[in-house]
Amino acid sequence: MSAAGNYQKPLIRRDRTFEFLIPQYVDDLDLSHGTALYLEDISVNFDGFQAINNLNFYVDTGELRCLIGPNGAGKTTLMDIVTGKTRPDTGSAWFGQRINLLRMDEAQIAQAGIGRKFQKPSVFENLSVFDNLELSMTGTRTVWGTFRARMSRETVERIESMAETINLSEQLNQSAGSLSHGQKQWLEIGMLIMQNPILLLVDEPAAGMTHQEMDKTVELLRSLSGERAVVVVEHDMEFVRALQAPVTVLHQGSVLAEGSMDDIQSNSDVMRVYLGTESTT
Repeated sequence: MSAAGNYQKPLIRRDRTFEFLIPQYVDDLDLSHGTALYLEDISVNFDGFQAINNLNFYVDTGELRCLIGPNGAGKTTLMDIVTGKTRPDTGSAWFGQRINLLRMDEAQIAQAGIGRKFQKPSVFENLSVFDNLELSMTGTRTVWGTFRARMSRETVERIESMAETINLSEQLNQSAGSLSHGQKQWLEIGMLIMQNPILLLVDEPAAGMTHQEMDKTVELLRSLSGERAVVVVEHDMEFVRALQAPVTVLHQGSVLAEGSMDDIQSNSDVMRVYLGTESTT
């Protein structure tokens, strides 16, 4: 048989999303009650340390929420539970009305529509900003498949639009490794949004940023809410205030207080355990 007779078409194409790449839980997602995340009566004990203690935490659909608390308050463990990295000893965790997160692994939870950005940005530094965004798109799962396939105009326009959203239009053809720390944070957020999450968890986005980058990150995170719920874990109180979002304070694995930033800063319990002071009023 000739070499031409042995030719096989590429298995991965940009103009088609194969069925096995379509998230199997999308049809199960029910947000009709207006709540994206339910954590109820959650407890986690690590070798005698009570990381999460009978916690109840809810996030509305499209809401921007800030999550604060001292080190060891349970913020990271909470995110680990939502994303399937940690299994609670007791309690329930639901995504919408019908998706039981405690019956799913990390990959299944990501496919269902929950994205997580860790504090340290994780991008493909040797690839361009454009390539990073393309690789993260729903339905494009391999580097080899991406570079072999044909790119549609719609794909290009979507990538260019996302680059504009994350303030990286001028760096679109620049290698990710040459970006500043703040720009890498924006790129990773963009990569997650390209996967169309319904709930996005963002861990300390302001860490290591300049004041100008922080201001742009505030604008970015505020613009992302509405279409999706965004939970921001942050220690920088100036950044949290600028987000103008409801704040949940964790302490010893439980919710200590919730409300606006003004409410939180005037709360005597928060002043005592989080700010290390007693109320004078």
